[in-house]
Formats: sequence, C-alpha cells, structure tokens
Amino acid sequence: MVLLLLLLLHVVATRPPHEVLPAETFTAALALPLLWRRRAPLTVFGTVAGAAFAQWLTGLQLPADAALLVALYTVAAHAGRRAALAAAAVVEAGAVLACLRWATDGAFLTPFVAATATTVAATVLGLNVRTTRAYLAALAERAARLEREQEQQARLAVAEERTRIAREMHDIVTHNLSVMVALTDAAVCTQRTSPDRTTAALRQVAETGRQALTDMRRTLGLLRADEPDAERHPLPGIAQLAALAEQMRAAGLPTGLRVDGGHAHLPATAQLTVYRLVQEALTNTLKHSPAGTRAKVRVQCSAETVTVDVTDSGPRRPQPAAASSTPSASSAPSAPSALSAPSAPSTPSGHGIPGMRERSAAYGGTLRAGPLPGRGWEVHTRLHLGGGAAVPA
Repeated sequence: MVLLLLLLLHVVATRPPHEVLPAETFTAALALPLLWRRRAPLTVFGTVAGAAFAQWLTGLQLPADAALLVALYTVAAHAGRRAALAAAAVVEAGAVLACLRWATDGAFLTPFVAATATTVAATVLGLNVRTTRAYLAALAERAARLEREQEQQARLAVAEERTRIAREMHDIVTHNLSVMVALTDAAVCTQRTSPDRTTAALRQVAETGRQALTDMRRTLGLLRADEPDAERHPLPGIAQLAALAEQMRAAGLPTGLRVDGGHAHLPATAQLTVYRLVQEALTNTLKHSPAGTRAKVRVQCSAETVTVDVTDSGPRRPQPAAASSTPSASSAPSAPSALSAPSAPSTPSGHGIPGMRERSAAYGGTLRAGPLPGRGWEVHTRLHLGGGAAVPA
C-alpha cells in the first residue's frame, strides 16, 4: 500500500495535468492487485497483464509497469512450472510490444535484451523459491515422520519391556508360590507325626520366600539405573539348575538333573532362558502331577545350540483343546507334592506355555510339548545361539 501511494505521488509530481488522471488509474490498476498475489497468483497476473496491455494501447509509460514482473515472480513461486512459463511468455510478448513502440532512434535490441533479462530473472527466481520451499517442506515432513517412527519404536520398546518383565514376574511368582504351597501342605501333614520334618519344611518355605524377594528385587531393579541389586544378584543360569532341582526335591518332586557340555561360554540371557524354561516346566509338574511323579531334566550345551528336555512320569492324559496351549511335560496332572495329600489330575491353564514358547522363539527355537508313549509328558526345545537373539528371556 505504501508503494502504491509513492507511485501515485510520483505520477502527480512528474506528469502534466491532463495525464494525471489516466496515469493514476493505470498505476492503481497495475499495483493494487498485487495485494492479493499470494492468494490468487494467476488471477492477479491476468489482471495486471490486462492493465498493462490497456496502458500500452493508450501510449502511457509508467514506473508501475514493474508490477508485471512482481506478478510473474509470484506465479513462478506459487503456481508451478507450466504456469510460470506461460506467464513468462506473456510478459516477453509485452516486452516486444513495448520495445517496438517506445524504443528511441530504432534502438530495439538493447531495451529488448534488458526486458528479456528481467523476465528470465523474475521467472528463475520464482522457480528457485518454489523449489527451495518444496525441499524444506519435504525435510520438515521427513523430520516429522522420523519423529513419529521414533515415538512408535519407543512405545514398542516399552511394550516389549513390559511383556518381558511380566513374563519374568510370572515365572518367579508362580514357581516360588507353588513350592511354598507344597512345602506348607507338607508341614501341615507332618506337624504331629514328624516335628523335625515340619521345621525343615517351614525353613525351606522361608528360604524360598527370600529367594522370591531377591528375584523380584533384581527384576524390578533393572528399571532403575541406580539400583544396585541387579549387580549383587546376577541372573540365574545353568549353574543354578542344581539348586533348582534340590528345591523341587525339597518340595516333594523327585528331580534328576543332567547337564552335558560346558556352558561357561553361553550368553547370560541364553542361560536365563534355559533356567526359566526348566523352572516353568518343573513348576507345572509340581502343581499338576499326582504324588509319586518323578521329573528328569537334561540340558545339552554345544557351541551353537542348547537343547533342553524336561520329562515327568505322570499319568497320560488328553491334551487341552486349545492348540496354542499344547501342554508340556511340566503340564502333567496335578498334586501338591509327594509329602502332601494327592489331588486329582487337572489340565493347567494360564500363561506358562505361551511364555515358554516366546522364550524359545527368541532364540529361534520351537517348543514341543506333549505326552510320551505310555506315561509321562515331555517338553523339548533347542535354542540356536548363532543368531544371538538379543531379547532377554
């Protein structure tokens, strides 16, 4: 608006009185539409070009003719390449007409070259601005997309960590509570006839509870960077299977253990996977097997694989209907322990078997669970260490 006022003042100051009115009219017609050039660049350009052609017909020369270059620049910057080339052709045609009419002493070439140069400059500048704007918009969209992907990955990582902790807590709580229940039932049964055995069972209950607290503290301590318990209590592994078997024997489930091959070279997460698989299998056997059931654990370690077999001698029973919850050797019929009153066999349910499958799949293994010929159940899996799954079990 200020530029328009200056142009109008220039017309009043430089034009003879009889030319002031038409000159001011054409100046306003050329400059005023530029106020809307970003909203409707093609419409504004057409309006300015029409005003410039009418001005050419009347023979007036005005400084406001530069508005045609501004409109051309706006078309190139906002309306695309084809529209910019068409507008540039219109301006170039106007430049030819202007040079033919107003060139002095036949000097056509010099003003034509100057007008052509300004037309090309306005067009190229507008196209460059449009390209730069599109490039920056693409960068902004890419940055936003990367931010969304990072947020999604963070949410997936949180969900995966929650699943891992839930699975770990399930194994800890289920195993230790099952052992404590079996020991408590045994203590109740022997409190009058064998006080010494009752005392030993209660001490084992207390020890199992302390172990459960330690495992829970260690697992939850991984959520805090300043939690020292994770360092004081390392993750259980194959070396702790002997203590696990002893704990199961104390709870009333005779358990045999055989470990073939060295396991010192195995990753800590792989050893934890083996430990949790065996623990879950034995826990289910303890919970769902009748009195007199025996369990055997065999772990075979090599440089590339770890094979885990857990079998029990419980009675054969039909598999659960749900294929996704195919029972394992640890899923045999139920009873608290050899020391407690036997209970009727039952089909285990819950998250144990799916959790075992997930742990096995993390190392490229497939869990096989089902009845043995005649009697008993078996859980079998083979973990592949070559792929080195990074998901801790």
